Amino acid sequence: MIDSHCHLDHEPLFSNINEVINRSKKIGLKKILTISTSKKSFDNIKKIIEVDKIIYGTIGIHPHESSKDKINSNYLIDNAIKYKKIIGVGETGLDFYYDNSKKNDQIESFIKHIEASITLKYPLIVHSRNAEKETFDILNDYKSRNIKILMHCFTGSKEFAKKMMNLNAYFSASGIITFKNSLDLQETFKFIDKNKILIETDSPFLAPIPMRGKKNEPSFIKYTLEKLSDLKSIDFNELEQITSNNFNNLFS
Repeated sequence: MIDSHCHLDHEPLFSNINEVINRSKKIGLKKILTISTSKKSFDNIKKIIEVDKIIYGTIGIHPHESSKDKINSNYLIDNAIKYKKIIGVGETGLDFYYDNSKKNDQIESFIKHIEASITLKYPLIVHSRNAEKETFDILNDYKSRNIKILMHCFTGSKEFAKKMMNLNAYFSASGIITFKNSLDLQETFKFIDKNKILIETDSPFLAPIPMRGKKNEPSFIKYTLEKLSDLKSIDFNELEQITSNNFNNLFS
């Protein structure tokens, strides 16, 4: 199993990192990708990726932080090249649900991340909330550039998934697919090609059933994989291999 998206720099994970990693290994996690969300976050990511060989990281500014942490593509490119275990660009994208950053700042930051990912040939980790049209339109402008796209914690509509599949995107399933009120999302993941699906925890957020109410952590990934196995009618061990292969293909 591979946790394709978590936040090990957040508490309570950061101050208990060794215990978190030990529990992850016990349930069979082979790789963990911890995601940068700000300049301060990246300072901690640089330390975390040295804690254990299974931990990798990304460089990026979350859309919520885009008005505060203004960057250019060179900031992303230079830092990615400098650290061997930084393997992705993001978390970036658009979030118009909350008013944490101005729309123009989010769009400008998103484009800088896209440009950096194209230069680096690294996957782009995309966050999209209440912004399906804008997210697709911007990414579609770069269709000819062969961007490696990962739709993180995908909760979008089936129509949005279809459009993103035309851009050869991958989709990451989080603990949200285990929630009882996520029937539409479950149907969407039934529809998405198994060879385009990854799994993630987004920990310490979004703990899956039966761990709701607890702080999420990478070792809880097994519950998301179990639910996805049921939805796709694919054996757990087979789907574990498929999602791991998908991660390795995307982050090659």
